[in-house]
Amino acid sequence: MAQKTDTRQRILRIGAEIVHRRGFNNTGIQEILRGAEVPKGSFYFYFRSKNDFGLQLIDYYQARLTRLLDKHLAREDLPPLQRLLRYFGELRSGFESDACRGGCPVGNMAQEMGDLDEAFRHRLEETFRALRERIQQALEEASGLGELEPERDTYALADFILSTWQGAILQMKVDKSTASLERFEAIVFGELLDKRQPKSGQAGRQVGH
Repeated sequence: MAQKTDTRQRILRIGAEIVHRRGFNNTGIQEILRGAEVPKGSFYFYFRSKNDFGLQLIDYYQARLTRLLDKHLAREDLPPLQRLLRYFGELRSGFESDACRGGCPVGNMAQEMGDLDEAFRHRLEETFRALRERIQQALEEASGLGELEPERDTYALADFILSTWQGAILQMKVDKSTASLERFEAIVFGELLDKRQPKSGQAGRQVGH
């Protein structure tokens, strides 16, 4: 049983790397099996179909992203917003090391398969929900500690942060530069979440004076 689990994990790990580079539809089963050094024909021993593999691949990506986020959110030596900033900073450093290639594997899968298959869409929705909930929990903690105004809508903020991050990654892939990610960090953590900054209505009144 352990050997079967290890082989399945190796197929997912190697498959995740290939799909991340080439896309799900452009990746063939035989290419994955060659990379994982698994005998030809063994794929269906571990997965019912390529789509089943793809759904489990989303779970694999989710586990990696949430594990990294949980690692940062568990740091009690930093305030909650700094923990979030460190998480996005580590992701940015990873993109920088990889010459801004690949992007977010979950975001890539959402663009490729989100409109084509309902099972994929639902699984991707669950993945984004899991990430959003963790971000919201950090914002709730920040609010409780006075880092964030108590009246702020933490769900809406978490949703905006996650969506804006995904958009910044798309721009990064086009520009081959992490400048969009750096702007995301500066605006989200330096302005949007900074309680010292005036909100839009207040800013307008100050300009008027």
